[in-house]
Amino acid sequence: MIPNRETCLAAVASRDARFDGSFYTAVTSTGIYCRPSCPARTPRAANMVFHPSAAAAQAAGFRACKRCRPDAVPGSPEWDARADVTARAMRLIGDGVVDREGVDGLASRLGYSVRQVQRLTLTEVGATPLSLARAQRAHTGRILLQTTDLPLAEVAFAAGFGSIRSFNDTILAVYAATPSALRGQGRTPGRRPGERLLEISLRLAFRAPFDPSNVFGHLAATAVPGVEEWRGGAYRRTLRLPGGPGIVALAPRADHVAATLHLSDPRDLTPAIGRCRRLLDLDADPVAVDAALAADPALAPLVASNPGRRVPRTVDGAEFALRAVLGQQVSTAAARTHAGRLVRALGEPITDPAGGLTHLFPTPEALSELAPGHLAAPASRIATFTGLAAALASGRLDLDPGADRDEARTALGALKGIGPWTVEMVAMRSLGDPDAFPATDLGLKRAAAEMGLTDIAAASRRWRPWRAYATQYLWAVDDHPINHLPQEES
Repeated sequence: MIPNRETCLAAVASRDARFDGSFYTAVTSTGIYCRPSCPARTPRAANMVFHPSAAAAQAAGFRACKRCRPDAVPGSPEWDARADVTARAMRLIGDGVVDREGVDGLASRLGYSVRQVQRLTLTEVGATPLSLARAQRAHTGRILLQTTDLPLAEVAFAAGFGSIRSFNDTILAVYAATPSALRGQGRTPGRRPGERLLEISLRLAFRAPFDPSNVFGHLAATAVPGVEEWRGGAYRRTLRLPGGPGIVALAPRADHVAATLHLSDPRDLTPAIGRCRRLLDLDADPVAVDAALAADPALAPLVASNPGRRVPRTVDGAEFALRAVLGQQVSTAAARTHAGRLVRALGEPITDPAGGLTHLFPTPEALSELAPGHLAAPASRIATFTGLAAALASGRLDLDPGADRDEARTALGALKGIGPWTVEMVAMRSLGDPDAFPATDLGLKRAAAEMGLTDIAAASRRWRPWRAYATQYLWAVDDHPINHLPQEES
């Protein structure tokens, strides 16, 4: 839902970037739609109409502003925070499900009819799933045009269009330029002759403030050898994508995160971007989160010292859940060692053109039946691990972006050996629940003791619905590597 008209007008007048992605300003006198923070001259109020999504503005006949690039703003923070069907649909559309499986596939995943899903997205987002996917295809097409040397026909199909004609018509309607004209605007070569992977460099936007220390520190400190690494000031990791393996390097910058993707299939650009954004929690609204947490005197100093902390999430919900079980009651170093052995034994080998990555993390199918010696752990831990892998492989447990969070929590908690800590960690990082809270976590207990909080579970009720973010601030009380940008290894 977009804010009321008075709030929208005030946001546009003050060019308030906090609202970028929350609504879009369409100007009836020019036929152009913008982000609220667009630096162009403020239009007359009578000429402004507001839309809840870029797709809705495009469906109403408006084209994207060439100056503020409204199609490239952070996504609405609602879709990560909310757990209802519309939010689940938006997360799946962002992962490219409509392009791969159609609206029928989207509805099937949600357990609703096509008509119900269309009604829900039209009511809340102002556009049908097809219109939302079309807007996403246009954005993907522009990136491929301006960052690769792929022929136009390959760009069209890689972006998800069913024909060259629909590609041409959509690009012209959205950007008021032909694909050939867009190609000439800031293009950089994407793949050199003989290279197997397509290289694409782009900027991932976020809402300020953004403190990268804990999210990048956490990812680097817990990195699984062969799957993840910190190199050249960037967090790098392998990606299991629908069209084949990929690699991403993510580096924090002052006003964006620089991303360099190596893809086996250019059609994987949309899901790769979506997964990287989820990994770094880039669609969050840090102003709203921090304001709510800072209202508690206990958290106010922590928020003031490092505002804009994000929740480190994951590119693969199943992978993180399995790694969470490996990390039960062991040190970070021991968990990395266990995971690294499994990766070398059961992961899919890949070739890294720019670093030391060697494998994809093993699939749940590969991990559901471990051979003796693959995991040096107590028999009970191995049973829990293989039981979780089997539940994921069979589909009894769904941790994908469109998963029902309540159902996933119930299914996860029913597995033998899975306790409250694991459930909450998976809810926080795999499911993206902003209110997940691992109250029994040792780091939280140490922070509570240092801050004089005698009952952290009771205190946490004041932090709802943002307890996952409160967790990041509490963890920062401890001087642990997860709270700092990593140093380059010598």
